[in-house]
Amino acid sequence: MSTKAAPVTNAFSVEEIRAQFPILKELIHGKPLVYFDNAATSQKPRRVIKAESAYYATINANVHRGVHTLSTKATEAQEAAREIIRRHINAKHVHEVIFTSGTTASMNLAAFSLGQLLLKKGDEVLISGMEHHANIVPWQMACERHGAKLKVIPVTDSGEWDLKPQRRSDATDSATSFSAERTRILAISHVSNTLGTINPVKKLIAEAKKLGIITVVDGAQAIAHLDIDVQDLGCDLYAFSGHKAYGPTGTGVLYGREELLERMPPWQGGGEMIDTVTFEKTTYAKLPFKFEAGTPHIAGIIGLGEAIRWMEDYDKASMAAHEHILLEHATKELLTVDGLRIIGTAKNKVGVISFVIEGVHHYDLGTLLDQQGIAVRTGHHCTQPLMERFSVSGTTRASFACFNTVEEVEVMVGATRKAVKMLR
Repeated sequence: MSTKAAPVTNAFSVEEIRAQFPILKELIHGKPLVYFDNAATSQKPRRVIKAESAYYATINANVHRGVHTLSTKATEAQEAAREIIRRHINAKHVHEVIFTSGTTASMNLAAFSLGQLLLKKGDEVLISGMEHHANIVPWQMACERHGAKLKVIPVTDSGEWDLKPQRRSDATDSATSFSAERTRILAISHVSNTLGTINPVKKLIAEAKKLGIITVVDGAQAIAHLDIDVQDLGCDLYAFSGHKAYGPTGTGVLYGREELLERMPPWQGGGEMIDTVTFEKTTYAKLPFKFEAGTPHIAGIIGLGEAIRWMEDYDKASMAAHEHILLEHATKELLTVDGLRIIGTAKNKVGVISFVIEGVHHYDLGTLLDQQGIAVRTGHHCTQPLMERFSVSGTTRASFACFNTVEEVEVMVGATRKAVKMLR
């Protein structure tokens, strides 16, 4: 049973939400800011900014290392944030919440430590064809270190996993099923940062668990949009960043199942992660500190805790419903633009649209949209293999948050039409 706190039943009002984000009052090239780059980083509500600033102004001190009052207050504030996060993702124990600098650091920790623990020559790590580079490169590095192989779940034309059973071949990097003899780790994204696809991670995790395969989930794009319950998902590790969930940059989390974290070796050495140090041998601290070498981003962690609390003040289902309205409206209107094609048409998506326009380079389009005050992302979105899968060099990506409006979608569509006329 989930132990997550029930959200405050605040009625969802986009106007009331928008008033809490100072940056939305900014003008870009004399135009009101339309911020559609939330998949890259979300904006921050005023109370998150205040929480981070208050740490520096009133309790700035290092944590866990002093008996003086400020150090005690800083430690209490940071550990309170850890408990907020534990509750929010329904981890069983607070020491299963490891603080990192972001999803990339979390995935590197997972790949290095699990590689040391599990991988040997001939073993396999299974990922999918829609992964962010942060869930590709660390596993490639681990495979190279230990003589293992990286296998990839193919992606369909609609931007979904191709999980239809097919005969496997050792001569190919593609895989649509596990190898009971060789697969040791499954590392997959909960939501695609490029396509917006919500993947059936729970189903695949259940299949992997039957074979004793360790499961790692990249939740960077899920944490701000979906209810995350790590016990219900059944995953061994779950990673996310604070800055994509209305929190500060430079903050992240790696949830890990206690029994596995106890077995995993640390990936960085230094202060805080030790129990005893001699020149002959070092013993390591208990969880979670075994994986938290050095001084953490204390102010950012406090801000992340406040961001989670801010999200919990609202009904996440209402937020998601609002974002889905934006997604549907943007999809319908963008498809009326001549030559526009959406990359990723899965039935189950968060508010992310990637598109290309015949005869228009995505970089040029992004530049002209910026001149109209509209922030979108252009390029390969750290998913170069996925771009190759769809035979494009890059896309224009609009990604929505709860503070965005239908009127802003209309502004983007109109600006896109204008830009296309200029660029053709």
